[in-house]
Amino acid sequence: MGLPYRFLIRPSLRFIDSEKAHNLTINILTKMAENRPAQKILSSIYGTPNLPITVFGKLFRHPLGLAAGFDKSAQAIGAWPALGFSWVEYGGVTRYPQEGNAKPRMFRSNKDNALINRMGFNNPGAQKIRDTLTQRQIAGKWPNVPIAANIGRSKTVDNDRAPNDYAETFGLLYDFADIFVLNVSSPNTPGLRALQEDDHIRDVVRSCKSVRDRRSGLKPILLKFSPDLPRDDLLSCAGAALSAGVDGFIASNTTISRPPPNSTSSRNFYAEQGGLSGRPLHDKSIQMIGDLYDSIGGKVPIVGCGGIDSTETAWNAIRNGSSLIQLYSAMVFQGPSVVKSITKGLKSKIDNSGFTDLQEAVGYSRA
Repeated sequence: MGLPYRFLIRPSLRFIDSEKAHNLTINILTKMAENRPAQKILSSIYGTPNLPITVFGKLFRHPLGLAAGFDKSAQAIGAWPALGFSWVEYGGVTRYPQEGNAKPRMFRSNKDNALINRMGFNNPGAQKIRDTLTQRQIAGKWPNVPIAANIGRSKTVDNDRAPNDYAETFGLLYDFADIFVLNVSSPNTPGLRALQEDDHIRDVVRSCKSVRDRRSGLKPILLKFSPDLPRDDLLSCAGAALSAGVDGFIASNTTISRPPPNSTSSRNFYAEQGGLSGRPLHDKSIQMIGDLYDSIGGKVPIVGCGGIDSTETAWNAIRNGSSLIQLYSAMVFQGPSVVKSITKGLKSKIDNSGFTDLQEAVGYSRA
């Protein structure tokens, strides 16, 4: 199925606006999420091998999950496991409904294997998403893999009121995720990245932790950082978050930096405003994973995200300190077969590298 996607589906999507193509994909997968025979067919095609690892006290069948931003409103969460993902992150979700920024706001460059988006947390709001997920639970159609919820700050809320805004969304979604990711690093909400400062970080983490303390179950709280943070600021923020009781980090979000263009079309693409993801992000993400791992060691797990599109890039993230990994852009450029390809490759790496299990490989190149 990798070849049909690459030679038939992807070329046809070139002629469709990026956001329309994305919405078309989500709509198809949403229908498949309601159809068990369709899920079985997908699983038979895209089934992935087991490469188990226990992270955050949970057993993951293998480390590769879907990053936030692909399934913003959790419409298709029932379909992703059938495509081979061992865990899924939906969102970003905000407390209040948001239309997001003006269109066009999503761009792709096939030559660069890169995406730029300035979506702006477009979503129907925490209450509506909670209602949708409630119906899914009642209908017995909840995925049998760990589910993460990505929470962002509402655009109409200033940073001084952000802790309460995050906590309200966290509380509304508490029964509808196993893991929570606090997104303080999207470049597409004005002022949001200013939250990546010690006092703000502590307040946001503590506000959600206080909600968790009143609820059942110890659901992990992760913080997602920008790859554009200077190293000293990153490590300072990480320390502040740890002191507030955070359970892990995601490295990284999209970047506002741009690599040198290699053609006129590339130059035009990189001139677009927004967060860059895909292959050009990988080196920055790896640097950030390594810096965090060197600093915090085994205190809390790190999730690697950014330019993971092959066995080698996935292995690179793991050996530099990622216990779990995620992809997004690779789904656009390679289709769902990339999940199977990467996990098979990782299993082969473990089998041929003398490691007894995946955990042994985490951070190995930093030793």
